[in-house]
Amino acid sequence: MRFFLEFLHQNVPSKPGNEMPAYFRRALTVSEVLLTVYFLFAFLFFPVFCGRVEWVPLAMAAAAGAGLAVIRRKGARVNLLILAVICFAWTAWNAFVPGWSTGAQQFLALLLVLVFFDVYEKPAAKIVCFALILGIRILLYSLSRHNPPLREIAGDAAILYQLLNTVSFFLMLAALCVIFSTGTQNTERELRIRNQTLYKAAGTDPLTGLPNRRAMIEAIEKYREESPDQPFSVAIADIDHFKNVNDTYGHNCGDYTLVRLTELFAAHAAGQFSVCRWGGEEFCFFMPGKNVDEAGVLMRDLNFAVQRMPLSFEGTDFSITITIGVEEYDYASSLEDLLQRADEKLYMGKEAGRDRVVV
Repeated sequence: MRFFLEFLHQNVPSKPGNEMPAYFRRALTVSEVLLTVYFLFAFLFFPVFCGRVEWVPLAMAAAAGAGLAVIRRKGARVNLLILAVICFAWTAWNAFVPGWSTGAQQFLALLLVLVFFDVYEKPAAKIVCFALILGIRILLYSLSRHNPPLREIAGDAAILYQLLNTVSFFLMLAALCVIFSTGTQNTERELRIRNQTLYKAAGTDPLTGLPNRRAMIEAIEKYREESPDQPFSVAIADIDHFKNVNDTYGHNCGDYTLVRLTELFAAHAAGQFSVCRWGGEEFCFFMPGKNVDEAGVLMRDLNFAVQRMPLSFEGTDFSITITIGVEEYDYASSLEDLLQRADEKLYMGKEAGRDRVVV
C-alpha cells in the first residue's frame, strides 16, 4: 500500500513541448521498426501457410511506418497514440478473425511498458491507461469467447502463427527492457556525476580552487571520527597588509596574489598538510598526525617561503608576508574551540609585528 501511495505522489517534470528523452524516442523507434517488420512477416504468412491473402497486416505495417515518419516531428503522446491504435486494432482483428488463441493480445503489454516509462506522464494517468488496456483486453476476450473466429487457423499453421507472435512479442519486450534499463542507468550515472560536481563546487573556493571553510571542517571532523586517538594540529594564516595590496595595485592584483599563494601552498603541502581558503585573505591548514612542534616547523618553513616568493603584476614587482597561529588538538576541546585558539594566536602574532608563526 505504501509503495502504491509513493507511486501516486511522485513528482513529474513538466513536458518540454514535443521534445522527449533520447532513450524514450529510441524505444518508440525500435518498437515501430520491429512492428513494421513483424506485420510484413504476418502479411507473408497467410498466403504461404493459410492459402489466403490478409490485407490487415499490410495496413498495420503501413501504420507503423507512418509512426516512424512522424516520430521526430511529434511528441511522445502522439506516437504512443499511434502505437495504441495499432496494438488495439491488431488485437481486435486477431480476436475475431484468426481467433483469440493466436496470442496476438500480448502485444498490448508493450503499451504498458511504454506508458509506465514515460517520465512526463502523471501517475494517475498511467493508472487510467493501465485500467483502459486491461478493460479492452478483457472485453475482447469475452467477445471472442461468444463469437467463433471468422477464418480460424488450424493445424501446423496455427502453431507457426503462435510462434511468430510469441517470438516477435518477446523480442520487442526485450528490446524495450534493454533500452529503458540502459537509459535509466545512464540517467542515474549522469545524476550522480552532476551531484558530485555540485557537491565539490559547493565545497570549493571559485577563485583559488581550494576547499572552502565548510569542506575543511568536514575533513577535520571526519579525521577525528576515524582516528580519535591520533594527534593533529590546525593553523590559521592571514596575509599581512593585504588591504594595501588591493588599494595600491587593484583587486585584480589581490586575486593574483591569492592564486599565487595557493600555488605555493600546494607546492609545499607534499602530503603533510591540507589547506583551505578560510575567508578573504585568511587560510586554514590541517596537519593530521602532527603535534604542535612539528606543525610549527612546517608553518615556519611556509612562512619563510612566502617571504621569498617573487610577485609581479602588470610590470610591478612586490612581495608579501603572512602571520600564522598554530594550535594542537587536546582530545577534549571542540573543533570550534580549537580553531578559535588558533585564531587568537594569529592575532597575537599580528599585534607582535606580523610576519611570524605563533605556536
